[in-house]
Amino acid sequence: MEDGTSPTSTRKDQATCVADDRERDGALASFPFDRMTAQRFRQTFPRARWSDKLQAWTVPGKTARRRIDRWLAQEAARTDVFANERGRDAYAFEPILSPYLEVDDVGFRIRTPYSRTVVEELRQIPVARWDSDQRIWRVPFASYDDLQRRWETIEEAARRNEPEERRKRIDARKGTAEEQRSKRRSAERRRRRLPLPCDDLPPVGRPVATSAYGIVVVTEITGELADPVFADLYPELMDEHVWCHWELPTLGELVHTWPAKATPGRYERMRSWWQPTIEELREARRAARSRERRKMRPEALQED
Repeated sequence: MEDGTSPTSTRKDQATCVADDRERDGALASFPFDRMTAQRFRQTFPRARWSDKLQAWTVPGKTARRRIDRWLAQEAARTDVFANERGRDAYAFEPILSPYLEVDDVGFRIRTPYSRTVVEELRQIPVARWDSDQRIWRVPFASYDDLQRRWETIEEAARRNEPEERRKRIDARKGTAEEQRSKRRSAERRRRRLPLPCDDLPPVGRPVATSAYGIVVVTEITGELADPVFADLYPELMDEHVWCHWELPTLGELVHTWPAKATPGRYERMRSWWQPTIEELREARRAARSRERRKMRPEALQED
């Protein structure tokens, strides 16, 4: 595309810049569209190419992600020349004092134990980004107000996921009915099976959203009736449900999955599967990228 535009890049509701690993020798980049930003991007990355399939720019090179992160940080600083100063002043007047937060010249560095709540909260903060090299979240001064509003939830979730706190909860659950149910749930997930209505089964080999395990790919429909003894793990289980085997979808499968035009209705929820929404696909794609990066790390270490 000669002018660096794309039909889907004009979304005005996208408030953050994103850079994601695509492969070891390249990375993806997407950002809210305007013509001048696209021109600056093309000048900085002359070898970048737009992908209609991925709806993102592909930048080649082993250091692509690092260079994209640096460019995104520069672009974030351009959005409002006074925003960073206002955020810096706001922090000086009413600072966040926490062992999980540090300050440097460009903004905030956030390092916490892993928590899905922390990740979800930080993703809602404009221009917040994950630095995979240092394994921290970076938030510019310009986003301080948003960070401050969400910090109580972030810090509470971080404390709850400290190793010592997790061990305390595990010890408190030992021997209880809750622990037994948790073990049954874990064992059932390892079986990679799911009860679904025999008269309305999902397509085999295509990603679908499920109420039990998120987005999965059904690989086999066994025809074996699901045992009612598992009704506590599968609230929708009924007499005509049969077992289906599933696996997690790959990033490629998720990229090629069209989102549903509407959220699932009551019937789709009752049958336990539906066409995934765009929000569900985005979350699943992020998880799939993380899985693929983890698989690549051992290979990179061997080559080094």
